[in-house]
Amino acid sequence: MSVSYYGEFNQRKPEGVWHFLNRLLVLLIALAVITLIICAFLPALRRGRDQADRLENLKKDLDAQNAILTQRTREVSLLKNDPGYVEVLARGRLDMMKPDETIFRIEQATPAPLKSQPHQQ
Repeated sequence: MSVSYYGEFNQRKPEGVWHFLNRLLVLLIALAVITLIICAFLPALRRGRDQADRLENLKKDLDAQNAILTQRTREVSLLKNDPGYVEVLARGRLDMMKPDETIFRIEQATPAPLKSQPHQQ
């Protein structure tokens, strides 16, 4: 004698409102747990992003400082080893020139200061 449960399965009554509400409640609880997990990790993600931004800014500053260091090291080397450089530098600062020498000075334009307008009351 064989027993078939397939027939019983198809003959079950459709579940009512309580079954629907029970599934909805389980779904809402799962959604709340997922939301809490996401909220727990958001500060760590923000901190990581802020640290990455800070690291990028520090790398830019380091590159700028390395460029300044290279320039200053070159200048010190020239001051120690190149008398011609020292001569040119001294003549430039003292506004002196050799006979039959023409000096062209190119100065950077400084931006005009902003005129502050008086406060009207």
